[in-house]
Amino acid sequence: MTTRLLPLLLLSLAAHAQSWRPLFNGKDLSGWQVRGDGIWTALPDGVLLGQRNIGHVSKPFDADWPITQRQYGSWLNRHAWLYTEREFGEFDLHLEYLLPPHMNSGVSIRDVSRAHYSIGEKASAADPPLRTTLKGTPSHIGYEIQIIGNDAEKYPTGSIYLFRAAPKDLQKPGQWNSLDIESRHAGIRVKVNGQLAAEHPGEPGRPLAGPIGLQLHDQFTFIMFRNLRIRELPAGRPKLQ
Repeated sequence: MTTRLLPLLLLSLAAHAQSWRPLFNGKDLSGWQVRGDGIWTALPDGVLLGQRNIGHVSKPFDADWPITQRQYGSWLNRHAWLYTEREFGEFDLHLEYLLPPHMNSGVSIRDVSRAHYSIGEKASAADPPLRTTLKGTPSHIGYEIQIIGNDAEKYPTGSIYLFRAAPKDLQKPGQWNSLDIESRHAGIRVKVNGQLAAEHPGEPGRPLAGPIGLQLHDQFTFIMFRNLRIRELPAGRPKLQ
């Protein structure tokens, strides 16, 4: 009897390891970490709203007027992020988003710096080490899956930013869209509304695991997410088919 039950037990454990679970509870930010000056709010029906907090600083440009174009750009393009407290290795991620036209967002995976450089965080001797010698925005440390309201961009929605550009017109403007990310040690695959957007084998030397992040690219971006769920996979399998 024990011999016959063992395969069933192993199949049950494998199925459990690959079951989907919510990544956002629909009520509050339990399990998430705010990075930068974003405001993240749980709305009715399990919707997560991200927007910027530009009214809390009396001198947002940190300079007296008149300011230079460079000073304005530095303020305008300062990121804000929301990261999972947990880190993930190989997984499937599903979410739905609604992004107004001309807005700019994205999903970060494997960024062990948790947007340290892109939010303007100053290093402190009391801080834990960043666990990487790579520097820059999350797309330069881990990977950023692009979400943007303008298909004329070099990297449209669904692109693996800096590595693979997605086809245009996969996104439905002004509507809810679905984004699926398959993250494996052997590669990354992205789908937008069920259609293949981009694939990449991964860049040597970059982390193979890390938190998942949601981006507010600039001071005027806002976005809504819903139905965030994740399926963690046993390390090393299955590979992308």
